[in-house]
Amino acid sequence: MNKTFEQGNEEVARLCRYFATNRQAFAAPGVKEAHVRQSLIDPLFEALGWDVANRAMVAPQYREVIPEDSLDVEGQQKAPDYTFRVGPLPKFYAEAKKCGVNIHADPAPAYQLRRYGWSAKVAVSILTDFEELSVYDCTSRPRESDKASRARILYFRYEEYPERWQELWGVFSREAVWSGAFDQYAASKRKRGTSEVDAEFLKAV
Repeated sequence: MNKTFEQGNEEVARLCRYFATNRQAFAAPGVKEAHVRQSLIDPLFEALGWDVANRAMVAPQYREVIPEDSLDVEGQQKAPDYTFRVGPLPKFYAEAKKCGVNIHADPAPAYQLRRYGWSAKVAVSILTDFEELSVYDCTSRPRESDKASRARILYFRYEEYPERWQELWGVFSREAVWSGAFDQYAASKRKRGTSEVDAEFLKAV
């Protein structure tokens, strides 16, 4: 999906207005994560230029966004909600939550996401329920006792998406990933993180 910064910015602004109007409905008891993903989070990543729904109908092995791909985490099979790839290589993960989860303060979702990134040696990844969005450095070993603020690089509330769009677009848009801007952003973290992952692995052997 070829999309410009301006097109994405307009789309996310409309999406934010839609959410603001329907916020109580999305936060109501019984609203499932899948509904939030379909209505809000999928469109958010589409505004960043990603073909989340595979509208281009590329072969499954060449999809750039894989929903609930299998990932080995400490010997157990897990499934990150979104895997964003270039070819077969994962660039970053995104974990979605239903509206009302406290992304800013709840440590459990952050720990879950960081385990995915750490296990796959992915430098940074995203945690969001759309109302809030956090970007995490995944190069330091996550611990269950870590606070939600641990290794958090960026934090947004949905009202900030339009005005801070460049911060997301410049790193996580499809254009940024394919141009190499994402790799530049992640390079120092990945270099440090790879050695840490390998060292921790050797300790466990």
